[in-house]
Amino acid sequence: MDRGMPGSTSHRGRLTVEVERHGASLVVTPDGELDHHTADLLREPLERALEDGCKLIVVDCSRLEFCDSTGLNVLLGARLKAEAAGGGIHLAGMRPVVARVFEITGADGVFALHETLADALKETAQS
Repeated sequence: MDRGMPGSTSHRGRLTVEVERHGASLVVTPDGELDHHTADLLREPLERALEDGCKLIVVDCSRLEFCDSTGLNVLLGARLKAEAAGGGIHLAGMRPVVARVFEITGADGVFALHETLADALKETAQS
């Protein structure tokens, strides 16, 4: 029986990822649940962007409903690669349930966090 739990086979368990350019930044928007079943759907566009030389990436988390440790590790890995290339990963619009994962793990201290996508884009435009 599907109870709508993270990783379930229902629509809630799916993740889609939109990617679009905004000036010097690339905006990546995951929509749904980021977990061990869906992490590659986010990992692949992040890695492709970094391989293509994009240094500033904003992850718009406003539509992210859930994030587990696998999803967190995808973001942390991308952050390390971006910083090694002289860039960074900015996170914007995090919902409280997702923000809590970052707080508990201390990951909120290693990312540039922004209330909104507009705030993140404004800061990255100045970088």
